Amino acid sequence: MQKVLLTGNEAIARGAFESGVGVGAGYPGTPSTEILENFVNYPGIYAEWAPNEKVALEVGFGASLAGARALVTMKHVGLNVAADPFMTMSYTGVNGGLVVISADDPGMYSSQNEQDNRFYARFAKIPMLEPGDSQEAKDYLKEAYLISEQFDTPVLFRLTTRLSHTRTPVLLGEDSSGPVARDFQKNISKFVMLPGYARKRHLAVEERRLRLQEYAETSGLNQTVWGNRSIGIIASGVIFNFAREALGDDASYLKLGLTYPLPIQLISDFASQVERLIVVEELEPFLEDQIKAAGIAVEGKSLFPRVGELDPVLIEQGVRGASRFEANYQIPDGLPGRPPIMCPGCPHRSVFYVLHKLKARVTGDIGCYTLGAMPPFEAMDACLCMGASIGASLGMEKARGSEFARRLVAVIGDSTFVHSGITGLIDHIYNKSTGTIIILDNRTTAMTGHQDHPATGLTLSGREAPKLDLAALVRSLGVRSVRTIDPYDLKATEQAIREEMDREELSVIITSRPCVMISKERLLNEITHQDQCTGCKKCLRLGCPALYLAGDRVRRDEELCNNCAVCEQVCPQVKGETAENE
Repeated sequence: MQKVLLTGNEAIARGAFESGVGVGAGYPGTPSTEILENFVNYPGIYAEWAPNEKVALEVGFGASLAGARALVTMKHVGLNVAADPFMTMSYTGVNGGLVVISADDPGMYSSQNEQDNRFYARFAKIPMLEPGDSQEAKDYLKEAYLISEQFDTPVLFRLTTRLSHTRTPVLLGEDSSGPVARDFQKNISKFVMLPGYARKRHLAVEERRLRLQEYAETSGLNQTVWGNRSIGIIASGVIFNFAREALGDDASYLKLGLTYPLPIQLISDFASQVERLIVVEELEPFLEDQIKAAGIAVEGKSLFPRVGELDPVLIEQGVRGASRFEANYQIPDGLPGRPPIMCPGCPHRSVFYVLHKLKARVTGDIGCYTLGAMPPFEAMDACLCMGASIGASLGMEKARGSEFARRLVAVIGDSTFVHSGITGLIDHIYNKSTGTIIILDNRTTAMTGHQDHPATGLTLSGREAPKLDLAALVRSLGVRSVRTIDPYDLKATEQAIREEMDREELSVIITSRPCVMISKERLLNEITHQDQCTGCKKCLRLGCPALYLAGDRVRRDEELCNNCAVCEQVCPQVKGETAENE
């Protein structure tokens, strides 16, 4: 058999192929994105980017109902979006095996919160697996499908950023002979969750929970590694590897691969054979609280922080009594500051330049454009979750009135608008709001690596698809003032935003320019203003990383510049104005 280096995400894609998974669906979100991007390349399967995670899980449910094995992927906050079908699928169970990937992000490397999704398994009463390296990611996924079909349940498969993006050796199994398919059988009382049927299915869930509890006690996914018995460590996922690195043979270990339901008897037996029992886990005391509830004496969050990632140093300090209760996402001393910033030539830059200039009140959303909150623009007053900019702007207007709303702008990207912005826009129209909504259409899901979506005209596999017409959609919902502009035309952009902010009704502006990183080909504009520079520094207000100060003059890094020419449009010398003019 072949051994290769794979990231955790690549290993999961391989495990899905070896398991005969026929359908994969998800919404891109770091750290889960690369799973489907790799899975789609295997033969004989279907994989898609869905408009959002809820739809993705519903697609997975349908595939399972039809008898196929299905894989549904999302980052941790995506499971919030998919929670509605997720909770009820615990009642319906499955036909073909179904695994839901939750890629959590301790340390918040690319997320707006640090929630611990292990609680979703306990909440929904479904089994949860947590691999510790790429080999386990592949092997555990194959086991997850067996558990799913044996116990008639979806399975939650929890990753973290460290596992998703770290490469470790993987021994490949045999290629799949094709997608596994069970026969479809009509079963109304099992799959139609009317209250009368749901009550009976809840009883089935409780019976299944007891069977899973028995299974957990003997599952090979849970392993004991004996060393010095003065300390007993309980850990799962990558944290087990960190604990072994930190403590070596100075401790014994109970490695939990199946972390819900917990094997309480196994834990009790392990506890009875060590002098001191410690749970090492990131974020919340998920394991610790359940172990304490079972009457087993254990230490945990008294030794380790509840924020950020753990590492071997933190673990050793905690166990040996010198813990630093700090978030493990502090910038190390001595490193230069490198705040996130929009790319050179980003079509969003001019929009936030204008919003800052006009002193607009801006509700923001999730995407590259969230960087509009950063200096030098600071042109964003809130950012909550996918699609929230539109609903939040409505709430602000209803709280303060239409005059307040005249300076109120909601910004949202094209992919985010499709994900969960459309319903917010409908709410605006239905409740007769005013204000301005700007859809920043850069024709991709840029923040997570340029994935396609229904408004790009391409599928995950790269095939052409019907392209959602955003302007036509907005008009069809009832917005009368809809205009599409070129954000590289700074004058037209400012004029459009000014006019729509003054309008006494709801309006939508769509900025239409592709992300400069899609093709990575420079624009055709010729940039000459640096030859006329007088040192007014007005162009630096654009925050473009291709512009820098050399002495008292601004210069352009030709390697970074993408020739968008917005800097020339703010340069007083090029425009024949004095530096004081705005």
